[in-house]
Amino acid sequence: MATPNYGYEKRQRELAKKKKKEEKARERELRKQQPGSASAAEPMPHAAMPDADPASVQGDGIHPQ
Repeated sequence: MATPNYGYEKRQRELAKKKKKEEKARERELRKQQPGSASAAEPMPHAAMPDADPASVQGDGIHPQ
């Protein structure tokens, strides 16, 4: 039986990490160039939601009443 080539596996992991990092950097650059579209992708905060009436919210969602 052949022995595992750990050096090859490590190199492949490093290349995958490098590729992912470059993709993230590219996406970051695109967001910097288009500042208006970045806010549309982010979810609205709870306080800014139109149906977030504090009186209608019951409990904290974690503990049963």
